[in-house]
Amino acid sequence: MVAENLAVSVTAVEARRATAFALVAVFLDVVGFGLIIPVLPRLIEEVGHTGLDGAARIGGWLFAAFSLAQFAFAPLAGTLSDRFGRRPLLLLAIAGLVVDYIVQALAPTVLWLFVGRLIAGVCGSSYVIANACLADVSSLENRARSFGRMTAAFGLGFVLGPAIGGLLGEFGTRVPFWSAAILAGVNFLFGLFALPETLARANRRAFRWREANPLGVLAVFGRYGGVLPYAMVLTVFFLGTSVYPSIWAFWGMAKYGWPSTTVGLTLAASGLTVALLRGFGTGPAVARWGERRMAVVGLAGAAMTCIGFALSPTTAVVVAMLVVNAVEGFAHPMLSALMSKAVPEDTQGALQGGISALMNLAMLAGAIFYTQAFGYFLSEAAPMRSPDVSFFIAAALMLSALSLFVWQAKRTEG
Repeated sequence: MVAENLAVSVTAVEARRATAFALVAVFLDVVGFGLIIPVLPRLIEEVGHTGLDGAARIGGWLFAAFSLAQFAFAPLAGTLSDRFGRRPLLLLAIAGLVVDYIVQALAPTVLWLFVGRLIAGVCGSSYVIANACLADVSSLENRARSFGRMTAAFGLGFVLGPAIGGLLGEFGTRVPFWSAAILAGVNFLFGLFALPETLARANRRAFRWREANPLGVLAVFGRYGGVLPYAMVLTVFFLGTSVYPSIWAFWGMAKYGWPSTTVGLTLAASGLTVALLRGFGTGPAVARWGERRMAVVGLAGAAMTCIGFALSPTTAVVVAMLVVNAVEGFAHPMLSALMSKAVPEDTQGALQGGISALMNLAMLAGAIFYTQAFGYFLSEAAPMRSPDVSFFIAAALMLSALSLFVWQAKRTEG
């Protein structure tokens, strides 16, 4: 139902169309992103004329360029959509993704891959505008359910994207990029004909540069004493988990000789196990043991599985560890819940924006650090050549986050 307490300009039918499009848009965007992950290492090797160690280092800077662009432009996109409406900004973002995938599919050099990744980061803010669409057309009591569906669409896209991308990669490193371009193009055409404008002119507001400042959202952590320690824990945790998107494909290829199919299927399995645990295990676990205990379980499990991956002798053991790794999925929601209780109700949105900014910054730093470390310890310059060093570093970070959390929990209880 359209929210009756807002000045809206959409009918019930249009609201259903807008909801469907927002969910499909995010799903297809994530599928498109996941499609390219399994083949990116080989493509970098091809256009960069380098080995896997050099490709990992270049891949880190590519991921960093994407994360930086997304961090910088997501607040701007949200603010512009408040001024000009959701429809034009969302369609522009999706059209930009079409351009991004075509640029990368045709890229003759590494420089063009960077151009594509920057475009992807700028246009990756489509999820921010899609969430705003859902808020526009959802009543207050149904808003949480709508955002839950968005999370489900995001998770499903990340499960299917890498699996399909790995299979398509067997036909050539450029095939997944063309497939992603077609998906984004279909998404754009769907929106062009099906997406109504969801923000009434009466609800629009003047553009404010300070609201487009990506660093401004971090101010929420300094205003509430109980939030800052948990924000520090979450930052260290995000730094640890960034090892997976940074080097997983490179690590599997270097250590086990994985083809793109195996890279995609392992990423899909990881996403599926975490999604299932979050969807069906979080509620009962919190009801029985509480947020603090489950946060400890998540952080300890994250450290243990990083060590487990580093020590895994075969792909079969890696698959088993992926199941165990699902408990890591408890850490983020538990820490977010504890932080949420420490701020007023009218600051919840600012808190979530701050957490998102922390995640983007940590992923940016992690992408650079882990890939450079991975490349170095594969090179002849390293005192000890091993693809596993980055996972041991990530485990140390997870243990640091766990120690900091336990210290803060005892301090709070005391």
